[in-house]
Amino acid sequence: MKIDPYNHKQRYLSWKEKSQGGIEGLSPQNSEIILSYLNNMEKGINVSAVSVKGGRSYCRLNSLKERLTFFSKKFEELYGLKRLTEVSEEQLISFFADMKSGLVKRKDGKNFRTTDTAGKIFKAFWHWHQKTSKKNGIEIPDITIDLDTRAEKPRWVYLTEKEVKILCDNAKPNYKLLIMFLFDTGIRAPGELINLKVSDFYNDFKELNIREETSKTFGRRIKLMICSDLVKEYIQSNGLIPEDHPFSITPTRVNEYLKRLAKRTFGDKITLAGEKYSNLTMYDFRHVSCCYWLPRYKSESALKYRFGWKKSDKIHYYSELLGMKDTISEEDMLIDLTKTDIEQKLIKADKKNEILSDRLRILEEEMKSLKKISLQVIEASPLSQRYNS
Repeated sequence: MKIDPYNHKQRYLSWKEKSQGGIEGLSPQNSEIILSYLNNMEKGINVSAVSVKGGRSYCRLNSLKERLTFFSKKFEELYGLKRLTEVSEEQLISFFADMKSGLVKRKDGKNFRTTDTAGKIFKAFWHWHQKTSKKNGIEIPDITIDLDTRAEKPRWVYLTEKEVKILCDNAKPNYKLLIMFLFDTGIRAPGELINLKVSDFYNDFKELNIREETSKTFGRRIKLMICSDLVKEYIQSNGLIPEDHPFSITPTRVNEYLKRLAKRTFGDKITLAGEKYSNLTMYDFRHVSCCYWLPRYKSESALKYRFGWKKSDKIHYYSELLGMKDTISEEDMLIDLTKTDIEQKLIKADKKNEILSDRLRILEEEMKSLKKISLQVIEASPLSQRYNS
């Protein structure tokens, strides 16, 4: 059974049961709309033609109900709307502009860092509204066409290989392995990480199998090039058996510790990726790992396989090409035709050398033969015989 570190399933089902009589704080109309939408998404009904088919995950369902509840409350507060579907195009565009500028804030009172996810969620909801209305013979215009859902440049904590090792040296013993493991594998944490079993390690702990059922995208078997010995020592010294989970962690506690550790080690400066050291989380190590492996892998497809990516744009998203360097050499400057011409000349030169070597060897053999014949002639001459007698 897949471990759910954030209890998405339990949280959603508990909320759903509690909200059967209506969602707290919302009008009856909005409660009905949102519950109907979530019920469809849970079953995979009336999804967009361009979206993945099937029911949505509990993680996704929690995200949908949080965002739609937020929209409903704000639209009622700002525009007096009792139904989420009554918002106009002008109101919608204005609302998202205010989210970006900071006029509309999050539930905790802070500014939104980005609005692309919220925009995509509302687009999906509105397209569902269009599709279900059309089935009842009602045409609804798409008011989300001009809604800006472009993803902004992500901010994350960038660490060099040297900084990762310094961080590891300053960490508590039980965190040293975790840091190097995240750096080496680039595994999704906590989802894939927390579901690993001892039985997922192969070839004397030099290879790791990330199972299909625990991965967000696809299963894969990757090589451990940095932390293999650390993993082996930890598992053997703790007497773990094949079914044990070596990284049975509490994600929030781990992230809190990493933030304190990074701040204590490097201060509160901003890294090259735009985020402060003091905001380091397990997720950042996936970015850092990508930066480390990008110049070391010879093919893009092999790098995508290691990280469980289906699309190439993920490489730039996670690395932003940080840590890259110019590796071009004089040999690379030789275009194919020039290189082929030079290679052919070298081949011809090698053949000439072989021919000359063969000729020299033949001459040496002939000289030896002549010397031998000369000695025989001299020994057989009358003068030589008279001298010897």
